[in-house]
Amino acid sequence: MRFKNLIVGSLFASFSALAGVVQAETLSVAVAANVQYAFEDLKTAFKQETGNDLVGTFNSSGKFVAQISNGAPFDVFLSADMEFPEKLYKDGFATAAPKVYAYGALVLWTTKNIDLTQWQSALTSNQVAHIAVANPKAAPYGRETMKVLSALKLDQSLQPKLVFGESIAQTNQYIHSGVVEAGFTAKSVVLSPEMHGQGKWVDVPKATYQPIAQGAVVLNYGKEHHAKTAQQFYDFLYSAKARAIFERFGYLLP
Repeated sequence: MRFKNLIVGSLFASFSALAGVVQAETLSVAVAANVQYAFEDLKTAFKQETGNDLVGTFNSSGKFVAQISNGAPFDVFLSADMEFPEKLYKDGFATAAPKVYAYGALVLWTTKNIDLTQWQSALTSNQVAHIAVANPKAAPYGRETMKVLSALKLDQSLQPKLVFGESIAQTNQYIHSGVVEAGFTAKSVVLSPEMHGQGKWVDVPKATYQPIAQGAVVLNYGKEHHAKTAQQFYDFLYSAKARAIFERFGYLLP
């Protein structure tokens, strides 16, 4: 009888373990390029807390809207603004209106030997021939950058120098590789472990733009295929653990 109980207990434990494996899910997350580095920490923390995995795809928010509208199988969307996820919600592709998970900040970054103390003068000088900016039509950080240049009355004088990247990720490549002398990017990038200490950067004055409200939504695909886990990750984005991660990467908290 004791031997039989041991076998039953062992089988029960095996079935329980298998059930745990079956229950673990993998979410496909559309991630705005500025969140790329923070996402790795979010992914690790979420896996530790829930056992579920995240697979991130990184691009400009505008590109994601087009893809999702055409049936791309993403469960959750982390946008670089509120307008793009709001559009998805209004068009019937998201389960609820977006909610702000973080506010992004802009920086000017260079890997060249350029003094950024007087960065506006530096950008207009002959020392800088090319300035990287994310495409303002698809990337909210690019859109805000153009607002900054307009507010500082630099948009006309710097127009010939501007080089537009498809997203913040491509903009970062231009800056990091030295293809351009300087460029505007997200503060989360220069604070990431991968880029920390590489080149020099300065904060763009907060008075010249509004902190960039970034919203998240659970998409219809997520509700249909991974409803519980998609909601679990959405809720996790607003937890103390996630907020600490966002803060560490230079984001302001809602």
